[in-house]
Amino acid sequence: MIRLIKRYGSRKLYDTEESRYVSLEELAGWIRHGQEIRVVDNKSHEDVTSQTLTQIISEEGRRGTSLLPNDLLHQLIRVGEEAVSSGVGHIQNSMDRLVQASIDKIGPVRRAREEMSQLRRRLEELEASLASIDEEGDEKAGR
Repeated sequence: MIRLIKRYGSRKLYDTEESRYVSLEELAGWIRHGQEIRVVDNKSHEDVTSQTLTQIISEEGRRGTSLLPNDLLHQLIRVGEEAVSSGVGHIQNSMDRLVQASIDKIGPVRRAREEMSQLRRRLEELEASLASIDEEGDEKAGR
């Protein structure tokens, strides 16, 4: 369910669900926990959700708490109106590229772990073979 927030001329934000004023930080927290919000100007009834979300990102950047990588922010600015008119497809593609780049960095680590695992198995096989040879030698010596 989308939570309705009213923005007043004083830039105060009013949560209609809890009947109280809220901060941008509270809105950001709700969004992080999966809550959808819709922000409407109380006087004009204009939807100002995107401006409010942009303001949240801006405030977090100012405080140094933004989790958005610079590459994504650059891409958002570059696609601007195009992203709005063509939907979030461009943003999704950007995120896919960022995720793939991260996976590509992790890939060599994963391959190294797989190789280490194979080496451990081979070492165990060799140790078993040596133990078997030792047992045979002990049996021959005992005869």
